[in-house]
Amino acid sequence: MPTISIITITYNAERFLERTINSIVSQQATDYEYIVIDGGSNDGTLGIVRQYENSITQWISEPDKGLYDAMNKGLHRATGEYVWFMNAGDELHDDQTLSNLLGVITWQRQEQGSADIYYSDALFVRDDGTPVGLRSQVTPHTLPHRLTWQDMNMGMKVCHQAFIARRSIAPDYPIDNLSADLDWEIRCLKKAKTIEFLPFVLCKYLIGGLSVQQHRQSLIDRFNVLVTHFGLLPTILNHGRIVWRALARKVMV
Repeated sequence: MPTISIITITYNAERFLERTINSIVSQQATDYEYIVIDGGSNDGTLGIVRQYENSITQWISEPDKGLYDAMNKGLHRATGEYVWFMNAGDELHDDQTLSNLLGVITWQRQEQGSADIYYSDALFVRDDGTPVGLRSQVTPHTLPHRLTWQDMNMGMKVCHQAFIARRSIAPDYPIDNLSADLDWEIRCLKKAKTIEFLPFVLCKYLIGGLSVQQHRQSLIDRFNVLVTHFGLLPTILNHGRIVWRALARKVMV
């Protein structure tokens, strides 16, 4: 069983997929498997997958019911101790990232037992790969160094690509919710006994994903996720705080 299952979801992403694959196959570590789940692309995506086929543990290409249905397929195919989603356009931060992560996990196994969740910051990048800044610096979401599920009461504190969970605690994603990644992180955090902050950046995150493209529905879905976990009244009050924070930030800018 590999320690890490890295999973990439892709669909008609020939512009960005190669940078994701390169960031993974260039890693100095080998204790991982790499799974690619394609939604039946009809552009050049599959040509790129086949180009790197010798470095991919397994891949499939078939129609799905959307991003989170595909992510569930990846989860069900994974055999690693931990799962880590690195979707088309996203990248591991540098060629030492996986070695650094595995070094922490190995050391903790020997000393105290490895954590159920590892997390860190993410570097936001544009389409052309130029950096925007760390998520904790360019968004209102501060990054706690002692993360709990209650920290998610105003939204996603940790970028999904900077969140690595033990596979045994990872639930399926609801496939009809654009904020399913928030729900997934909260459910993982609720099950986790130990949660570890990593003092190095895990990934480069390509800004402008599905939830940004469908912003209004994403906000509605996020509200429903937070009501499920925190209750209606606290969620309404927290959304008032979110609006106030956004207005204050706009005035400052």
